[in-house]
Amino acid sequence: MCQFCVHHGDGKRWYANASNYALDLEADLRRRGYMVGFIRHFEQHRRTINAGLNALRFVPQPVKSWLNQSISTAAQANHFGQPVSIEACAGIFEIATNITRLPCVCRGAMQPGSNAESCCIIMTVNPHDTLMDEGFCDYAGGPQAEGFERLTKEQALAYLRRAEERGLCHTAWTFVTPFIAAICNCDLASGCMAMKIQLTGGIRLMWKGEDVIRHDEDRCTGCMRCVKQCPFGAISTEAHRLRVDRAACWGCGVCRTVCGPDALSLEPRSTTPDVATVW
Repeated sequence: MCQFCVHHGDGKRWYANASNYALDLEADLRRRGYMVGFIRHFEQHRRTINAGLNALRFVPQPVKSWLNQSISTAAQANHFGQPVSIEACAGIFEIATNITRLPCVCRGAMQPGSNAESCCIIMTVNPHDTLMDEGFCDYAGGPQAEGFERLTKEQALAYLRRAEERGLCHTAWTFVTPFIAAICNCDLASGCMAMKIQLTGGIRLMWKGEDVIRHDEDRCTGCMRCVKQCPFGAISTEAHRLRVDRAACWGCGVCRTVCGPDALSLEPRSTTPDVATVW
């Protein structure tokens, strides 16, 4: 299990621990302030992050390693994530039943006139309406932007399935750890800042998923549709055969959506010796 499961899981996967969703955002002013500031000042943070990533390319490797670790440690205390399968999301929605679909800040929702897609979900045990009103008070979506929508568990899962069909990975995120409040549905091409920082900047903002993909060669028909579907580039072709790099797999399970013969499945990372310690 990842470190969050050890410290915040209460004997189970950390995102399955009900206490990590149950904080009252009306009373917890520090956390509420963090979340409101995160939303309202995202464009400023984006510019700072992009400038930092550009500068990081010219930093000597020993200093870069130290900076990466320092940034990751700070992120773990405040805003950190992990890919979660759609099955795990169903379990989350059993716990956190206040669910709202909202515009994605990574896609530029806080830019004036933005047509940012509604690809993110906030889910809590207690109501979060006033938090959203405060965080998005300056939101000025363009004519194509989708607004906010309250969802049932069934509607939320249907929405996530449609996201998977587009190759988008579900990731659960903390807002002042261990409080979990959001599921993002992203890939690198969509502008996800976390994936950009993690995959191109080499700075750890996410644990790899608690699961990992398994490829059943006997079932596989070699259609190769899963190669383009994987958001992390863990599936490729080699000598006209499918190659699954389990060490590069982040355990989102999105590749399964295009696998007709069910040749791809998820299994617990901790029980598979080849990747049990690859986080």
